[in-house]
Amino acid sequence: MAAEKPQTPLLDTIGSPADLRALPREDLRQLADELRTEMIDAVSVTGGHLGAGLGVVELTVALHAIFDTPHDRIIWDVGHQAYPHKILTGRRDRIRTLRQKGGLSGFTRRAESEYDPFGAGHSSTSISAGLGMAVASDLLGTRRNVVAVIGDGAMSAGMAYEAMNNAGAMDARLIVILNDNDMSIAPPTGALRSYLARLVSGPVYRGTREAAKAVVSKLPPFLHEPARKTEEFARSFFTGGTLFEELGFYYVGPIDGHDLDHLLPILENVRDAEEGPILIHVVTKKGKGYGPAENSADKYHGVAKFNVITGAQAKAPSNAPSYTSVFAESLIQEANDDPRIVAINAAMPNGTGLDKFSEVHPSRCFDVGIAEQHAVTFAAGLASEGMRPFCAIYSTFLQRAYDQVVHDVAIQGLPVRFAIDRAGYVGADGPTHAGNYDSAYLGAIPNMVLMAAADEAELRHMVATAAGYDQGPIAFRYPRGDGVGVDLPARGERLPIGKGRVVREGNTIALLSYGTRLSEVLAAADRLATLGLNPTVADARFMKPLDAELIADLAGRHDLLITAEESGIGGFGSHVATFLASNGLLDGGLRFRPLMIPDTFVEHASQADMYAEAGLDRAGVVATALTTLGYDEAAMAAALAKIS
Repeated sequence: MAAEKPQTPLLDTIGSPADLRALPREDLRQLADELRTEMIDAVSVTGGHLGAGLGVVELTVALHAIFDTPHDRIIWDVGHQAYPHKILTGRRDRIRTLRQKGGLSGFTRRAESEYDPFGAGHSSTSISAGLGMAVASDLLGTRRNVVAVIGDGAMSAGMAYEAMNNAGAMDARLIVILNDNDMSIAPPTGALRSYLARLVSGPVYRGTREAAKAVVSKLPPFLHEPARKTEEFARSFFTGGTLFEELGFYYVGPIDGHDLDHLLPILENVRDAEEGPILIHVVTKKGKGYGPAENSADKYHGVAKFNVITGAQAKAPSNAPSYTSVFAESLIQEANDDPRIVAINAAMPNGTGLDKFSEVHPSRCFDVGIAEQHAVTFAAGLASEGMRPFCAIYSTFLQRAYDQVVHDVAIQGLPVRFAIDRAGYVGADGPTHAGNYDSAYLGAIPNMVLMAAADEAELRHMVATAAGYDQGPIAFRYPRGDGVGVDLPARGERLPIGKGRVVREGNTIALLSYGTRLSEVLAAADRLATLGLNPTVADARFMKPLDAELIADLAGRHDLLITAEESGIGGFGSHVATFLASNGLLDGGLRFRPLMIPDTFVEHASQADMYAEAGLDRAGVVATALTTLGYDEAAMAAALAKIS
């Protein structure tokens, strides 16, 4: 029996932020409570990011109450904080389509709403984007407020500080709200701290401060700097904002981000201030208002569908381990025997499985924060001293460190091991998180060894292969989700570099897979066999170096060669095509068809739906083979039925 939908009488009257601004201030607490209830109920149905959004409910209400959105710009960084924002900005009727095919995105998205001025699937971009908007507003003569809400660890990325340094030097009219949801900088200390924050954000204090500056300007020059430091010290003694002041920001906080009585007047004061930039340090609790999420912030950061009463998440049973867990367990095995092996992640210990590694080898596991560039160069430094670093980063996030991979690792020939998780389509997280490009961007780098695991057993072998490879950089990719259910070897074996394997011998058609499309390719081969064709199936294992001997053999004894991969143009198929053309292997009539992720951004859906749409499932492989050879599947099936 389905749970009864919660009653939200006040929220039911809100069709847009304008409706919210028409409410009496005393009603906003009730509205926030109802908004939190609605978000919990919605995410229990769809799954998605839960904890971060619960932590900003009051802040979301306060921002839309004080600022004239959408004329005033609010940028959410990272975008998964924005579920309450979506509910308040005319999308409540679709909130239960979140992350579903054809439904709302799990992140902010410009094409989705005028209230989303900037898309944010990756973190730490809001201050840069906000600064651009603020400068554009000045240049165009448009008076508007620009607010960047940055949090959930995003301030650990260097890009945020680069933007703050630029904004402070420009004296831009920009408001940054630091949503400190893990008390990483300074905790609030009760009513006195909140009162002081309200005081220093107000016009009386600011006016007094400006008057004091005027007085100081009349003093002898040698007293200017001591006076400035005295004022700064007096305020930072209470607020802890020296770092932000040095970057050129006027600092307010920290304040309790769940106390509307303090949030509203402070935001009003800042809205009406003429100077900038300003940073408001707001302390919130991730998962606020929902017990299971408050007590286990990591497990309720991103959730499957769950029972609202118990908090139990509904996950489909699987007979196979996840690729991520196989990577972690395999790396632990290798590290147990090799003290030189260390592991690095960029604020994703759970997502990459390195939380398990850390339990066994805590002194050899490093979480560097949302700082992929630093992670890669840190790994390079470790490698330069003889360590064997494994840098575990999602494919979509490794994009942020491309220069470091080229300059700091590859050019210097350093043996950094890249464990590339979430390769290929990722499903509900959509195009911002799809791992479609690493094969192409890493494949362009000389002397880079690239592997892709066909199943969980192959992944174990590839971890062992990478652990023992010291000749330069090496990478292996694997997808989100569970394996295919093959038997796992007790230990991984080192694979010969650049050598694939033939999985099934046949004729006429050669199907060459790179990565976990192998199971679908084998299923396609079974279907083709029922139609009277008997394809050869091979697993490439390596994209760099290519197995030239294997590819030449397949090309020489088949009429059609089809490659299949979970990456886009410039990946495995492109490298095979270059090899075939360069060696004259297309001159004898061989037909070649590469199957890859299309050259387009694909919106969120299930992984199965995405691969089917791309023609990378068994039906797509069969259709490509038969169409290329001029066969009709239905006619062939009918003819075979008559014979039998």
